[in-house]
Amino acid sequence: MAFAGKYQLETQTNYEEFLEAIGLQTAKTEHKVVTEVVQDGDNFTWTQSIPGWSWTTSFTLNKECEMESMKGEKFKGTATIDNEKLSLKFPEYFFTAEIVNDKLEMTCVTPGENSVTFKRVSGRI
Repeated sequence: MAFAGKYQLETQTNYEEFLEAIGLQTAKTEHKVVTEVVQDGDNFTWTQSIPGWSWTTSFTLNKECEMESMKGEKFKGTATIDNEKLSLKFPEYFFTAEIVNDKLEMTCVTPGENSVTFKRVSGRI
């Protein structure tokens, strides 16, 4: 599955609830987040940005890599692709991404009894 490209936020659900659940309420923005994915085979660089802020993490599929969460915390994780869906366990949530109708659909699910499912759909730009 080719994820490479630049995408701009179109819709999202449970955004504020997700930020609160992972302790990033101060990250709330009204800007349209731009996600850029650079893919070279199994190697990925994933960047999300708004004016004045960006977050980048890099990983190789099926290989434990040291990454950085949106909160700036270093962690080790292994990204996989199954049925054309990218999956990765972050410290605060479980992340999946897939291309559906040429749009990048990302879902983040926090663990626990009060789990929050955050979904973001971005169109290619």
